[in-house]
Amino acid sequence: MIAQINAETQAEVDFGRARRRALIRRVGGVVRGDTFGLPAFEEVRKSLGVRHRFPLARTETVEVEKIIGSVGRSDDFDACFLPVRSNVSSRWERVDRAFQRGEELPPVSLYRMGDAYFVNDGNHRVSVARYHGVESIDAVVVTFRSPRATPAEVLGAMPNCSGLTSRISNKLRSALSPRKRGRNRRGKPTTIQAEG
Repeated sequence: MIAQINAETQAEVDFGRARRRALIRRVGGVVRGDTFGLPAFEEVRKSLGVRHRFPLARTETVEVEKIIGSVGRSDDFDACFLPVRSNVSSRWERVDRAFQRGEELPPVSLYRMGDAYFVNDGNHRVSVARYHGVESIDAVVVTFRSPRATPAEVLGAMPNCSGLTSRISNKLRSALSPRKRGRNRRGKPTTIQAEG
């Protein structure tokens, strides 16, 4: 029972963190003038002039970072597949709990154009995988005939999905480093000693 309560609580915490990361990315994007929304499959397909698909789907393992868009949920996630809407919370948390328990999840369904992949079914599974830093995911892939498009060509510029966490961690690490100089409330220099 305690493990279940912990998984429930952890899933809620994870979703809150994922939403905050998405918000920080969005605010940072506005400041920098970046627009890193999740590409919609139909828009990309039309812009590349892709009409035909190969008739058979294959099951394969796909690098998560090559999954760059969605067939129908591009408004629910950002370009790093972080959730931007609260209405995805119950399903996202359910997938996150299953991930934490080590349960086997069904393969996602992807559309492939060149080296870029779009989620047809399994947006929440891809989002949770990205959040936890999973490198690859099992997928049933339908390939569309297209020019050799890469994720960078489709997006124009690839968002740095792992960089935000790294920058925050580095700032925290430097803030907690031994003998960091700072200022107290009155503006006087102080020395902060790290515990350890």
